[in-house]
Amino acid sequence: MTKSDTKMKNKEEKKALKEAEEDNREKTLDIDAARKYLEEIEENIEKIKHLIFSSQYSERSQKLNTYEGKEGKIVEGFFDGENMIARDNKKYPIPPNYASKSKLVTGDLLKLTITPDGTFLFKQIGPVDRKKIIGEVKESSGRYYVDSENKKYNVLFASITYFKIKPGDKVTIVVPKDEESDWAAIENLIERK
Repeated sequence: MTKSDTKMKNKEEKKALKEAEEDNREKTLDIDAARKYLEEIEENIEKIKHLIFSSQYSERSQKLNTYEGKEGKIVEGFFDGENMIARDNKKYPIPPNYASKSKLVTGDLLKLTITPDGTFLFKQIGPVDRKKIIGEVKESSGRYYVDSENKKYNVLFASITYFKIKPGDKVTIVVPKDEESDWAAIENLIERK
């Protein structure tokens, strides 16, 4: 093989290597873009599920009471996983630490007392029937959920930090017994990954 043949072969090999690197880079970009789109789709599906589940509590809340009591204004509503939905479809945010510590489950009936000084006092007055199931904690885009029985249940970050849970840990969760829900309360940590 002559020197010019070797140079030509080296140029061809470099060109082929460069083309292969560019092809790999394009495939990597395509896979990264596909992952990003998939995450966006999953997030949108979760938002749609939450709207569907929340709407059932909006309808039921129309029969609830709002009145003035001696402690202040009393508002009744249903817990939707993050908020209390009242009669006027107004959402009152529930402090995550309270919801986590009380192990509130979607559908629980709550009473909110708004005192004359503007303090919000929440109290659970009608818990729904519950069931406990075991699942694995997962994380996607900074949001935690529990994968159990082929379903994803959102969980409050306050519960994650309280139990010092990491993705892959096994937990017991509490969900409504007779209703569909996209939220669960963490009962306890079973096994660390």
